[in-house]
Amino acid sequence: MLFCLLLMVAGGLFTLVAVPGQAADQPGPAPVVIVQPGDTLWDIATRHSGGRGRDATMEEIRRLNNLDGYSVDAGQRLTLPRQR
Repeated sequence: MLFCLLLMVAGGLFTLVAVPGQAADQPGPAPVVIVQPGDTLWDIATRHSGGRGRDATMEEIRRLNNLDGYSVDAGQRLTLPRQR
């Protein structure tokens, strides 16, 4: 029983030490895109989703830019989520 507890604690510590910096924000400015005529939030999220899903990217763009809805205007400047 004690061995299992020690093994769990050691595994947790190893996880914290093995992946330093993942929890921290990446340095430098966040990526930005200027909405082009005909662009939709869906299109922008699709182009910039990277490894994360399109829906999650779209919600993150909304959060980062304090958007209440899903519409964007040509010329609007949008902060994008950082790629991980």
